[in-house]
Amino acid sequence: MKKIFLLIVCICALSCEKPSPTLQTGFWRAALIVQDTKELPFIFEVKDNGTLVIQNAEERITVDEIVIKGDSIRIQTPVFEGYFQGVFSKDGTQITGDFIKPSLDRVVPFTMKYGDEVRFRESVKTPITDITGSWETVFSDEGPEDRYIAKGIFEQDGNQVIGTFRTTTGDYRFLEGVIEGDQLQLSTFDGAHAFLFTATVTDSTLEGHFYSGNHWKEPFVSKRNNEYELPDAKDLTYIKEGYDGLSFSFPDIDGTMVSLDDERYKDKVVLVQIMGSWCPNCLEESKYYVEYLKEHPNPNFEIVALAFEYAPTKEKAFGSIKRLKDRLEIPYPILLAQYGDSDKKLANDKLPMLNHIISYPTSVFVDKKGEVRRIHTGFNGAATGQKHLDFKADFEQYVKSLLEE
Repeated sequence: MKKIFLLIVCICALSCEKPSPTLQTGFWRAALIVQDTKELPFIFEVKDNGTLVIQNAEERITVDEIVIKGDSIRIQTPVFEGYFQGVFSKDGTQITGDFIKPSLDRVVPFTMKYGDEVRFRESVKTPITDITGSWETVFSDEGPEDRYIAKGIFEQDGNQVIGTFRTTTGDYRFLEGVIEGDQLQLSTFDGAHAFLFTATVTDSTLEGHFYSGNHWKEPFVSKRNNEYELPDAKDLTYIKEGYDGLSFSFPDIDGTMVSLDDERYKDKVVLVQIMGSWCPNCLEESKYYVEYLKEHPNPNFEIVALAFEYAPTKEKAFGSIKRLKDRLEIPYPILLAQYGDSDKKLANDKLPMLNHIISYPTSVFVDKKGEVRRIHTGFNGAATGQKHLDFKADFEQYVKSLLEE
């Protein structure tokens, strides 16, 4: 009888336990809280198979590492180390917590709400103008050390806006937002970067601020200029006088030291990709290179990547590299050039033959004789539209010309 009584007690206890909440299928609105207590919103959809898909304009990012324990949830972003750690509300329709990037000690509060698929709260205010077109832009114009230029590229439909800012070092990803009266708001979240742009709009100017997470804020000013072009990405980085070419020796994921003098690279065209596993533009570039190798296999063409990682230890840095290689099925070696800091000034110490490294990624084209023929700074991602297509066409033609020499 005693055993039966205990069994009944256990069954009752289990039956009274509150079931764990689930990540309900459908649309959710997430909002990171950045400086000035502003919301940096993005939308994601939870699919029937349990994955969630982040949406930024045309971009779709699938997230499949989601763990729920009790009323707690952890959402690991793909490839990158950042993750959401949160707690469900009692009814399971809201989640609050922090977005955490451990290696950088960055913590950003967030909220998520089920059933809400409106990125920015709409109002009845009609946009005062249409910002479709190109915009000559300057960020942080107060001092020469922080100042840099960009090109805004936007498409507007009613009060809805998509586009990006191209800089000399890359682009600010797929931006999506609204214009309400004379106020512009654009945002994106890609798993690593959380960007918010706010601006006051006139027919010919944009003036506002750029927020990156809750750790960075800077002003920007744009003027409408459909003829504006940035400097050529092929003219920014070069081999300094006194150096014969590119030279390095760094370990691969197995600990083997690799250099351009290895037999594998002799008498071949080699593309050296300077990158980081934490960098969304590098991720997009790597996807393209993987695609290119599949579509244009050639035994006389090799790619080798040099990773500059901010992970605090060599082990964690190699862990990040392995995660990137496995997720993207990257066939070429990724060498660990630096860990503990991704500062470009420190990176220059590792590659002193370059005049500077101003962007992750940077691609160095080496011909069959071992001579550096071109250095391309940055990457024009898919968010840049025609510029991205032009980049791919030029890349394929240039590699073809080097292989035919």
